[in-house]
Amino acid sequence: MQAITVTDQAAGAAGLSLTDLPHPHAAENDVIVQVYAAGFTPGELAWPGTWTDRAGRDRTPSVPGHELSGVVVELGYGTTGLTVGQRVFGLTDWTRNGSLAEYAAVEARNLAPLPWEVDGVAAAAMPVSGLTAWQGLFDHGHLQAGQTVLVHGAAGGVGSMVVQLAKEIGARVIGTGRAADAARASELGVDVFVDLATDELEQAGQADVVFDVIGGEVFDRSLDRVRPGGTLVTIAGPPPAQPVDGRAVFFVVEPNRAQLSELAARLRDGRLTPKIGSVRPLADTPAAFAPGARSSGKTIIKVARD
Repeated sequence: MQAITVTDQAAGAAGLSLTDLPHPHAAENDVIVQVYAAGFTPGELAWPGTWTDRAGRDRTPSVPGHELSGVVVELGYGTTGLTVGQRVFGLTDWTRNGSLAEYAAVEARNLAPLPWEVDGVAAAAMPVSGLTAWQGLFDHGHLQAGQTVLVHGAAGGVGSMVVQLAKEIGARVIGTGRAADAARASELGVDVFVDLATDELEQAGQADVVFDVIGGEVFDRSLDRVRPGGTLVTIAGPPPAQPVDGRAVFFVVEPNRAQLSELAARLRDGRLTPKIGSVRPLADTPAAFAPGARSSGKTIIKVARD
């Protein structure tokens, strides 16, 4: 099969190449997915898991990318819950070969069935941003109807998911970003928009949940935006400080079939829309990783020719 591989950590995106690899093996509780479309995180070449397995052993050449949609073509021993021929989407393991290949071996529990009505490109854009938003809002932030959430980067990939999910349950949403993001944030349903470059964050008031995707100074400015008993959820890094009367929580997104199914239902019904930028073929992946190639939405690699 053809796959994008990387062997040189120092080379970064320049070390990516389209190569031929053996067909993956389905281990116990795995499935083999024929990949239709794949997503990646621009900074993932710096992750330790890109270069080592769970035991810390070198596993280059490795295949990056951790989001996918496709069709199950093979079941490993003991695999249950999925069938050959079934459309699926989800996350590959962080420490195994990923989704930027024609076929990928994935733990079955990391995938969810994908309704036929949902486009495979849209599905491939959902796992990381959608699960991050869901877990941050509900598992860690415990957001409820009638509460207020402050979302940094409200027009971005994760932020836009946070806004849509929060509005669906009846929360009030304060969004932040740059002036150019205001129109997009308004379309998503943000009640109040704050330009971080020119506006005082204090004018937005306090929130029951603050969702931080930026860190640094923005995290620091957000500490006193947390209402007593509230939560500051961040994906930028371990919190260097805690709100006076609340808590700050850092988390890394985890695969979850039930939550993926919730996201798929919302995609099918039009209640959730991912922010997709460019769609490129597998051979264009090295160029898509380059910093200058970043678009305003998520870049999706359409692996299947058909």
